[in-house]
Amino acid sequence: MRSASRVVILILLSAAAWSRPAADIASVVGSWEGDSKCAVAASACHDEHALYRIAPDKKGPANLTVDGYKIVDGTPVFMGTLACTYHADQSTLSCSGSTSQKDDWEFQISGDTMTGTLKIGDEKTLYRRITLRKTHPKES
Repeated sequence: MRSASRVVILILLSAAAWSRPAADIASVVGSWEGDSKCAVAASACHDEHALYRIAPDKKGPANLTVDGYKIVDGTPVFMGTLACTYHADQSTLSCSGSTSQKDDWEFQISGDTMTGTLKIGDEKTLYRRITLRKTHPKES
């Protein structure tokens, strides 16, 4: 009987541990809109009004995809998809794109605000600063 009680307790603790990250991820999923500002003068970079659509990725419980858009004349223009990992304990999202620039995206999430950076190259040169607000909390 004691071993059965221990098994039940372990199952309940495991379920609680899995539900917390899932709840945290649910708060990140949705649409985020704001500004993406260039940090490198005299580069091909342009300041943009940005829209990021974040969705769960089937690769794992902490994995997300981010579809990035720039807004041109009120219309979203698709820029690409990022593969991301959510770190619930730090409220951060780490992402990378499939580019030759070795891009490194890092976001800090606080409530309905997400701020981040894009660093590129082996030197991890700061290329963009991003500030977003959640626009559609229930969208997935």
